Amino acid sequence: MQDALHNQSHYLGSSKFYDMEQPKNFSRKEFLQISGLGMAAVFFGSSFTSLLSSDEKPYFNLKPIGRSLALEGYYIWCSSPIWGEDGKVHLFYSRWKKEKGMGGWLKGSEICRAEANSPFDEFQHKEVVLAPRGEGFWDATTCHNPLIKKVGKDYLLFFMGNSNGKTNTKRIGLATSKTLEGEWKRPDEPLLLPGKEGSWDDHCTTNPAFVIGNDGKYWLFYKSWNTQEYKTQKGPIRGNRKYGLAKANSPFGPYVKVSENPVIDFSSLPNNAQLEDAFVWKQKGKYHMVARDMGFFNHEFGLHLTTKDGIKWTKPEIAYLNMKSYITEPTPPKNLNRFGRLERPMILLDKDGETPRFLFGATQGGEFETSTTFVFEILKA
Repeated sequence: MQDALHNQSHYLGSSKFYDMEQPKNFSRKEFLQISGLGMAAVFFGSSFTSLLSSDEKPYFNLKPIGRSLALEGYYIWCSSPIWGEDGKVHLFYSRWKKEKGMGGWLKGSEICRAEANSPFDEFQHKEVVLAPRGEGFWDATTCHNPLIKKVGKDYLLFFMGNSNGKTNTKRIGLATSKTLEGEWKRPDEPLLLPGKEGSWDDHCTTNPAFVIGNDGKYWLFYKSWNTQEYKTQKGPIRGNRKYGLAKANSPFGPYVKVSENPVIDFSSLPNNAQLEDAFVWKQKGKYHMVARDMGFFNHEFGLHLTTKDGIKWTKPEIAYLNMKSYITEPTPPKNLNRFGRLERPMILLDKDGETPRFLFGATQGGEFETSTTFVFEILKA
């Protein structure tokens, strides 16, 4: 693994915002965690089609562009890009006021749109797209997790809302529009509900990932976990986050879950390993997923998996490394204790609709000491 990191391309010169530095070696702790996974592989469920290896290098070859969207007085998260008919890049992102702290996304996030002439340019905020609607609505207290897609002539804005400022009312919804500038038709009901009490997904539905399936249906991947585990488990992260799949004959739904079981499940691995923040795309006949690692390798990397049918996935490999493997920044205040991670990874595909060209994500830090959008160019290997 260390040799693989030494072989990572080292870029010369500087990007628009940052000078590159050589990726660091794994610490002894990281190396032991990864080595131990070889023994843990025998505990894998049927979702995985091959065993672990210890000589992986990151799937994406990345060059940092920089913190491309930062707003004074706000945390920024969930940056979903799309090419506009005007040739610009439109970014749908979530934000909440700085005084709410990092946890403010649960009770005060709103979804906005920004624009840039290209992924190499800084984004400018344009408008609030979806805001919490208040008491009596399923998205009363937050609007979060935007994912923008276009199917035919319609723009689909998948998102998560909740009604009580807590995780147990998180629900995936779908707003629609004929243009990126709106008006957006807001749903009266969520698009996808949790499972029945006691099921693996009885707590919520969140983190939507959408793709058109090879079966002619529309696939919606979602994250959830079990409420009882969430209430009773001890440790820094309670509950085990898994991914399910629902399908529909129309992009607008209704979506029906393909199984009572998750399609991605790390719960048989040590240390309560799990994943979140999935983004899915189709390329050369198979489906790819990039997601945030939550204990498979560590809590700072991204994961990459593939599938042909949406149900049986390959074993995860490293998609990208921690932020300090790509950039050097001043250490932020102690309250930004997730500094150094790239979360909510999203990909801007080439205009061919298949080839990954830019990796967008959210990361703590920046001049306003909150969190910002960060963009990488994806280079060919």
